[in-house]
Amino acid sequence: MRRRTLLGGLACLPVVASAEPVLGSPDLSRYAAGRLPPEWLTSMRTGSGAPGSWSVVEDHSASGGKAIEQSDPDATDYRFPLAVFQPLLATDVDASVRFRAVSGKGDRAGGLVVRLLDADNYYVVRANALEDNVNLYRVVKGRRQEIKGTSTKVTSGEWHLLSLRAQGPSLTVSFDGKMLFTADDRTFLSPGRVALWTKADSVTRFDNLKIVSLLI
Repeated sequence: MRRRTLLGGLACLPVVASAEPVLGSPDLSRYAAGRLPPEWLTSMRTGSGAPGSWSVVEDHSASGGKAIEQSDPDATDYRFPLAVFQPLLATDVDASVRFRAVSGKGDRAGGLVVRLLDADNYYVVRANALEDNVNLYRVVKGRRQEIKGTSTKVTSGEWHLLSLRAQGPSLTVSFDGKMLFTADDRTFLSPGRVALWTKADSVTRFDNLKIVSLLI
């Protein structure tokens, strides 16, 4: 199996030399605080309410001193803003991102999406600092359906690492470097994109997105 590393514009990580072409986005430290780099599409939202407000923000605790934040606190319950990384379209990926739950009264969550077809069809793993759990969902025609989940401590205001590996029907979820669970699901087996995700009034920051395309 060949593995191709793709960096999602949140930090410029070292890349092992490879004959495969490498996709990457500039280090966020090169951008002024404000709108996202052009690799990101931010107009998607599942559900209702505000579409989400995504931007590059100053954060001394993030890699390079910058992070991507969803800052709109619209408390609409069934509201899932998405920031979509456009350059990669793949079926089998190993994706990870650091996130920090900043605030939220109804929800305080950060999520990572793979195999996104559109705003209403994808897989997402999300960690919630108010519920202290990590759950894996499929979203089908806009309806969120839990596949599997587990209780684990998710602290607010601290960086955590959330990972989702999708290879064929096998989905593996890891949190802070520890594998939590695996599940099989055949709902989405075609190429899709990777995205960042939040829920309701969650104000969440993301850093150091890393995507490895699993090429068989």
